[in-house]
Formats: sequence, C-alpha cells, structure tokens
Amino acid sequence: MTTPLVIAHRGASGYRPEHTLEAYRLGIEMGADYIEPDLVITKDGVLIARHENEISGTTDVADRFPDRNRTRVVDGESIAGWFTEDFTLAEIASLRARERLAGRSHEFDGQFLAPTFDEVIELAQRLGRERGREVGIYPETKHPTYFRSIHAPLEEPLLASLAKAGWDRRESPVFIQSFEAANLRLLRAKTKARLVQLTSSMAMVDDAGVKAIAQYADAIGIEKQLILPVAQDGTPGRPTDLVSRAHAAGLLVHVWTLRADKEFLPAGYGGDASAEVRRFRDLGVDGIFTDHPDIAVRALK
Repeated sequence: MTTPLVIAHRGASGYRPEHTLEAYRLGIEMGADYIEPDLVITKDGVLIARHENEISGTTDVADRFPDRNRTRVVDGESIAGWFTEDFTLAEIASLRARERLAGRSHEFDGQFLAPTFDEVIELAQRLGRERGREVGIYPETKHPTYFRSIHAPLEEPLLASLAKAGWDRRESPVFIQSFEAANLRLLRAKTKARLVQLTSSMAMVDDAGVKAIAQYADAIGIEKQLILPVAQDGTPGRPTDLVSRAHAAGLLVHVWTLRADKEFLPAGYGGDASAEVRRFRDLGVDGIFTDHPDIAVRALK
C-alpha cells in the first residue's frame, strides 16, 4: 500500500496564520514531506506567498494603507480590496499576517510576515539539511493568465528561483501546480520539474480529460469529493474510480484539502480526522494536502 506524501497546505495553517515562515516551519517540524506556497507577485516583480493577490483577509494592509483600496477584474470577477501588484516588496514587508478563518485561533495575528518565494525555498532546504531528510516545495501559480495580462508574469520568476536553488530538475523535490492548463502547458515547455493539474470538476477528469492531462502533467490535484463523495448527513459514500483511472494514465493523485476543524471534517468520521486520512490512503492516493500535518503524519505511521 502506498504511503501518501503529506503536504502542509499553506504550511501548518490549522495552527498558524497561513503562508508564513512560521506556518511552514511548523509543518516541517510536524513531519510534512512538502510545504505549499501559493504564489502571487509584487509591483516590483517579486514572488511572495499569499493565497490570493487580494490580501486584506490575511494581512493588516487595510489598516496600514487605507487609501490603497482598488477594484480589479481578476479572471472575470470584479473584486474590491488591496492587491499585491499595487505594492512593492518593501511595502509588503511592512505588513503583518493574520488568521483568515474566524473559527481558528487569532493569538498569532500581527506577529508574522508575508515571505518571498525564495525565503520559502531557503527554509525548506535548510530545515531539510538540519533534519537529515528532504523537504519539498509545492508552489501554486495563482491567476497566471491575469498576471500575464498585466505584464507581471509568474512563470519566469518562478523558474528563475527554482534554478537559483538548484531545484529545476525532474528529480527535484518540487511539484508546480495550477488550475490553468494553459499555464501548465507553457511551463512544460520550459521546465523538467513535475507539474500538477488542479481541478474540482469531474468533467475535467473524465476518460478523455485524464488522458489529455497526462500529455503535459505528472499528477492531478483533486478536490476530495471527486474521489470520495460525501452525503448531506456527512457520511462518506461510494468511492469513484478516479484514482485507478488516473494511475492507469500514469498520473499521480494528490487530494485536497483535509482539515480537522469541525466545519470541514465530514460528520461521518465522528470527529476523528485521522480516520479521513487513512480512508484516502486506503483508496490509493499518492499525496494528501492538509492544514493539520501532525494528524496526517501520525495517522499514516
């Protein structure tokens, strides 16, 4: 039986504000195999780790720069807020991170910074050396078509950072993920690093879709209900055949996102988040994204 990789989703984001060095460090200390930075870009062209380019929900930007509120159209959606592409790295460095979810602890709000991608790579490499084990990175390009449309492409600085770190080979502990197939096809022509097609749509991973993805990607990153549907009462249902079909096409299968919070953990597991981890392991997935990497690591031992 495969032991899935444990991917610390936005770091150990169940315990620390997401996409901070402290969240990533805790994820590694808890035993995660990979840490996941979502990548957006600053006005002066530096990749930073934030879930979205609109950062008012994860930083104190609205308090520090109240006059910098803008409305932008991102991927066809009109959004009001504060956007990384309107701030220099020096301005981003003046911000402090905060917990995004109301139901989680806010005791660390205001204490941590928003790191650069280079800082995340350096942390993974340094802590991997200190612990005598490889710690990988799993970056996601966020809104790559939008960023290219405003002349702030993500792909070139992403690949430059990987090359500088010596992590630009197929055997490097790197997965690059995106929801946009065009972005991944562009990357396929430029890098040997492993690529992951993200989706929450079963239509994208029908038989023809899986075969098409296998032409440019090495894995699929799948919303968990596409593998194991859950009934309205929270009871896990009959698994789909997606894992076996993807494996038959030569694709790895990584599932997202497992969380221990009551509002995210299906009721059918009786409050036992480790049971959900073991269920997906038993279904043959190759990797698990989780906000609580300690629970996943313990469940898989």
